[in-house]
Amino acid sequence: MTAVDLQPGLPSGTEPSASGSGGGFLGTIRANYDLLVAPAIIIVGLILTYVYISTRTLDSIEARALEANNVLSQLGQHLLLTLYSTVLVLVIAVPLGIVLSRPGARRVQGGVLALGGFAQALPPFGVLLLLGFWEFGVRSAVIGLTLAALLPVLRNTVVGLQQVDQSLIEAARGMGMSSRQTLFRVEIPLAVPVIVAGLRVALVLNVGTATLATYIGAGGLGELVQQALRLNRINLLIVSGVIIAALALAVDWLAGVAERVIVARSG
Repeated sequence: MTAVDLQPGLPSGTEPSASGSGGGFLGTIRANYDLLVAPAIIIVGLILTYVYISTRTLDSIEARALEANNVLSQLGQHLLLTLYSTVLVLVIAVPLGIVLSRPGARRVQGGVLALGGFAQALPPFGVLLLLGFWEFGVRSAVIGLTLAALLPVLRNTVVGLQQVDQSLIEAARGMGMSSRQTLFRVEIPLAVPVIVAGLRVALVLNVGTATLATYIGAGGLGELVQQALRLNRINLLIVSGVIIAALALAVDWLAGVAERVIVARSG
């Protein structure tokens, strides 16, 4: 039997050098160069904003709003809103996606996904305001954020499970696994990278949409934005905008790192 050359373009019996341009530490940096861009943008953006604010004379309102304790408190509220809604999205979307991916649920799959698409297409601000009439506070905000971010995880769960190679499923069943065992030992592990990609989208959506939660009394970094707009404080608006953008980039970066690790382990 002839050995198969797994690396086309390399002479037989040779291997890429770990010390060459494609291996070792420098090779790792080049392969993950895109992961260094977001942290660099975040750090530079925050430093430039700090330098800008340091050169300005802040009035009492701006100084009080930008106190570290106040900013950190609102940042904590923002993160909690994002965390609660993301957990709720996972609890709802992943099990529902598993059910919809089963052959017996194909008839209702299109309708449920269409309903999820309709929910995501609704303006988040309008949804939050409507929920605010029902109840003013964190619970309404979490429900609104969940509706806004549900579809990416739901759709990716369905697509990820449907894209699992049918021959692998048949092989598992041939080894004596039940349908339940095949689902949890074969299908879901192989679909995890796709599900995580949907979760990454949901996280970024939640971080951005959570800014609007302040209008129904749920707090968050939107408080700074609302205060800046209401009192016409441009310095406060710039700082709050940079903080929210930096948070969104940081969350997306962390989710991207997690996604890459999970894909590497499942590959």
